[in-house]
Amino acid sequence: MVPRLPASPSAPLPVTAARPRLLIDTTPLRESRDFRILFGGQIVSFFGSQLTVVAVPFQVYQLTRSSLQVGLVSLAQLVPLIVGSLVGGAMADSIDRRRLLLWMQVVLGITTVGLAVNASLDRPALWPLYALPAVAAGFSGVDKPARNAAIPGLLRRPSLPAAYALWQVQYQVGFLLGPAVAGVLLAGFGLATVYWIDVATFVVAFLAVTQMRSLPPEGGGTPASAASVAEGFRFLRKRPVLVGTFAIDLDAMVFGMPRALFPALGTGLYGGGAQAVGLLYAAPGAGALVGSLLTGWVSRVEHQGRAVLVAVTIWGLAIAGFGLASWLPLGLVLLALAGAADVVSAVFRNTILQLSVPDSLRGRLSAIHIAVVTGGPRLGDAEAGAVAALAGPRFSVVSGGVACVAGVAVTAWLLPQFARYRTGQDEAEPEPAGEPGPEPERRQAG
Repeated sequence: MVPRLPASPSAPLPVTAARPRLLIDTTPLRESRDFRILFGGQIVSFFGSQLTVVAVPFQVYQLTRSSLQVGLVSLAQLVPLIVGSLVGGAMADSIDRRRLLLWMQVVLGITTVGLAVNASLDRPALWPLYALPAVAAGFSGVDKPARNAAIPGLLRRPSLPAAYALWQVQYQVGFLLGPAVAGVLLAGFGLATVYWIDVATFVVAFLAVTQMRSLPPEGGGTPASAASVAEGFRFLRKRPVLVGTFAIDLDAMVFGMPRALFPALGTGLYGGGAQAVGLLYAAPGAGALVGSLLTGWVSRVEHQGRAVLVAVTIWGLAIAGFGLASWLPLGLVLLALAGAADVVSAVFRNTILQLSVPDSLRGRLSAIHIAVVTGGPRLGDAEAGAVAALAGPRFSVVSGGVACVAGVAVTAWLLPQFARYRTGQDEAEPEPAGEPGPEPERRQAG
């Protein structure tokens, strides 16, 4: 086992002078067998999940021809996701994380089996497309904090920044390949095949986790309770910089996330059918992948709060431009630019979170973080679908991008501490009593 080296959460992240500034560091994959297993299993599972992320809204739109319904299906996942994340954060601090991960692969796979069976019917029902993804969202909220909590125990402390950068690349590969492959599979093989492939990826992820050692929380764990969850919220409430990282992400995702409109735009405005829809879903991931592979320069940025504000502004402007574009290649380029800006924002926000939270609270703050960054897009789907139902999909995209840029200005005005945040600035108070929690980790663009 590779030992963890204790370090203050406010300690500056290590930089290897000899390493090229623009290239991703793969040291964690060479250093830890268990990290390789966790990383590899997550790549396969996340790729499969992205197939379903495209298939569900495509099937809903196919059945209803309503962007509002597509948005509502996504919104139905919000409450289970938030509740599951908060419960999962507390559980990840209290029991063996390997065992928790194994159970989550089983139950998540069962929900996708339900989608596959429904899609195989002569007349698929609409209600499973609401119910099963909502159940899956709740269990996914438990899975993610446990997965994030496992990472610090697998690596030396100096390797953690590189591990989180690799985790971003893994997400972006899934966001890029999953939707693109989904479009081809939907066009050539149909919905049921896509869902069954996702089921198979959960089997692979389950088998991968069985090869890992046990991952109990340090010190035996902190008992999961409502009080332990509330402690995380009390800590957050007193830290305007942390509040800013969450607020700016909600602004970008609620107003500037046009994902629910991709089926209508791909089949209507661009007239490209399922393949065009898949390309629209994949384009932000393509830009984010390129951005994440070239993140070596971010360690030289000192004004991290200001960098987040700039990145989210670029995201909003690119989304507004996408809404104005009538040519598919231009629309894809603008979505890719938005994805690159979002992943840069993600890297800085994750760094701010990592440096501002004491180790004993990272599990619960990671859970709040996951609830925000995965719940925000679902609120954005509902907002985009509702506006599209009233004024059309293109107006919904453009107005959302403009509102996102306005939200950046409001955030900077209401939370000046966030705008002024600089590298190494420590907002954390002395660490409260309790056992160490998981290291936070950031999703894809977004």
